[in-house]
Amino acid sequence: MKILVTGGAGFIGSHTIVELYHAGHDVVVVDNLCNSSRESLKRVAELVGVAEIPFFEADIRDRSALDHVLTEHPCEACIHFAGLKAVGESVTKPWEYYENNVSGTLVLLDVLRQHHCCNLIFSSSATVYGDPAEVPITEACPKGRCASPYGQTKSMVEEILMDMQKADPLWNIVLLRYFNPVGAHPSGQIGENPNGIPNNLMPYITQVAIGKRPQLGIFGNDYDTPDGTGVRDYIHVVDLARGHVAALTAIERKCGLAIYNLGTGQGYSVLDVVKAFEKSTGIPIPYHFEPRRPGDIDSYFSNPAKAARELHWTAQYGLEDMCRDSWNWQKQNPEGF
Repeated sequence: MKILVTGGAGFIGSHTIVELYHAGHDVVVVDNLCNSSRESLKRVAELVGVAEIPFFEADIRDRSALDHVLTEHPCEACIHFAGLKAVGESVTKPWEYYENNVSGTLVLLDVLRQHHCCNLIFSSSATVYGDPAEVPITEACPKGRCASPYGQTKSMVEEILMDMQKADPLWNIVLLRYFNPVGAHPSGQIGENPNGIPNNLMPYITQVAIGKRPQLGIFGNDYDTPDGTGVRDYIHVVDLARGHVAALTAIERKCGLAIYNLGTGQGYSVLDVVKAFEKSTGIPIPYHFEPRRPGDIDSYFSNPAKAARELHWTAQYGLEDMCRDSWNWQKQNPEGF
């Protein structure tokens, strides 16, 4: 299958392209490089043994650019990663997030349908559950009020996609609700490369380990959890990437609309992650506690049974694997790409 991958030069997109090639698929990538690097695609090409990855530097809001890409490279499906993703930034720049993530997706959908490409996998987030009604979280859990504009954009795009598929059954749409992606390709050639101060736990830990940050700030130590720090479901990015390949089987069987959680089903606290990193690398991570962040909740992890049952997908990597591969990427690439 030939697949358009929007945001394919980013963290999750680049790892997914590796797994798509391994599964025998072809890709064409669109990315505006606002939070990614062309170098990642060069390294992906080396990992999969091709001369280069077909790539267009373009924005999903650019209708004519998307039309050109799909005219030159007709695709059977689209995996849609492109979007702004920093929770904190979305609070200070809500317009930019709604305009890029929601308006951009509307443009993409219109161009896709004009080119008769009505198969879509959407990079969504477990943040759409808000403060979840149940933990572990199943796909039957009702969506909640998201704590940030970023989360709201994911929820709104999901609603748009649901309405599109309901109105036109030719669409096959899979919504993949990620939990907390971490890790890197075991080769250390591609990984998470945040701009500025990391927004996520693992890259902050690895930057402390490499000496770029003096210590880790942990937000809150009074949660209703075994050690007082927040519990989350961390998933290795390679497992997550393979989940997208598995989701193509739902597209192939004409799923209509399908929703899957992609997580391990295991919750780990912030201190669990710190200890696992220290154990797997031998590097101590100094930390201090800071006040809670607004909107953070005690415990948040998935029930991934539906993906196991319908997609035959389960996470294979454990927490120490995630820590080891994150560190391998960081120490090989102390300044990123």
